[in-house]
Amino acid sequence: MITYEDIKKDAEINTYIKLSDQALAVMGYTVHSTAHTEKVGLNAAKILASLGYSKREEELAKIAGYIHDIGNIAGRHYHSQTGAAMAFQILTSLGMDAAEIAIIVSSIGNHDGDYGVAVNPVSAAIIIADKTDVRRSRVRDKIIELFDVHDRVNYSVVRSELEIDNQIIRFVVSIDTNICSIMDYFDLFLTRMTMCKNAANFLGVHFTIEANGTKIL
Repeated sequence: MITYEDIKKDAEINTYIKLSDQALAVMGYTVHSTAHTEKVGLNAAKILASLGYSKREEELAKIAGYIHDIGNIAGRHYHSQTGAAMAFQILTSLGMDAAEIAIIVSSIGNHDGDYGVAVNPVSAAIIIADKTDVRRSRVRDKIIELFDVHDRVNYSVVRSELEIDNQIIRFVVSIDTNICSIMDYFDLFLTRMTMCKNAANFLGVHFTIEANGTKIL
């Protein structure tokens, strides 16, 4: 049985993650290194654990989270589909069970904000974990005068956490409004937050947002 630790130690996978992040750096995107992919996987597993899903589903969420962005090596557009195809080939070569590969591939293929939808519990958890990983440390260039809108929004976030209790997934974010207004933040990330809401609905729970101490959604 393929484990999360097996995936983390896989040289091929780690090469794709590293080089994908380097490519995104050239294109001006935020950090997509293992710091991001590990956090996505662990938060996705945390969501499923809190809602009573099995240990194996938690493990699959960690695996899917760790490799969900490898498709960026081939380009940003349609990276979720590219990543799903790459993951299929890699996991098949490692001998993973076909049913588990299907869960991971569908989770990777459906995590992108333009057309992704939750199709199983792991994919729903990946969507929420990925779209809520907004934080200052993901901004590469710390020169505020050179920020584009995405850099400004990410840099404005001084704290972000996922809290799960009483059938509610709560995204708690603290924003430095001297850098970005709360309105600008949600104007940019509205699609992502809508994805999170729909993914939570798939899991049978509610998704709420608290920004600077005020409930927004």
